[in-house]
Amino acid sequence: MGANIRKIVTVVEETYSEMGRAVTPPTRRAAAIAVIENPFAGHYVEDLSPLIAIGEELGELLAKRAVAALGIDGPKAHSYGKAAAVGENGELEHAAAILHPKMGAPVRKVLGKGAALIPSSKKRSGPGTTLDIPLGHKDAAFVRSHFDGMEVQINDAPRANEIMVALAVTDSGRPLPRVGGLTVAEIKGEDGLR
Repeated sequence: MGANIRKIVTVVEETYSEMGRAVTPPTRRAAAIAVIENPFAGHYVEDLSPLIAIGEELGELLAKRAVAALGIDGPKAHSYGKAAAVGENGELEHAAAILHPKMGAPVRKVLGKGAALIPSSKKRSGPGTTLDIPLGHKDAAFVRSHFDGMEVQINDAPRANEIMVALAVTDSGRPLPRVGGLTVAEIKGEDGLR
């Protein structure tokens, strides 16, 4: 069973100034969001493997869409994050099945690496909900300049029997970071932390 996609929305955000200061080059982040039918809406199912397979399928599709929206090659991405919202007839475990077991491998393949865990969030909500996609550096979780988030919203999703699945990538950290910690230049990329 593949994903039954109703729509895909791609959002690009570019920040050129912050607190009256220029951000050069601008920080950019993109999110690709798929709205899909939830095949298990409204009833309990023990075996969620079809949703796990859908997560793997969406990982590749959404990662390709997000990096294309930024106009970069996958390995040039700095940060990533994922999120899902199930409609009212779904359960949080449906979002977990899509996001966790197999979604990461195809995302990392598109991005050329990704030693760090992909930050994630999930919720149950209705149309127009805001998804908060947590962001962290793809190769080193301790890079504080890349602790961030991106909000996305689709006015008519998720409907009761749908799941809204999002993947975000960036080409940089936050605008004007200055809270110290491990820098991008210091990343070793071996353990996903440093």
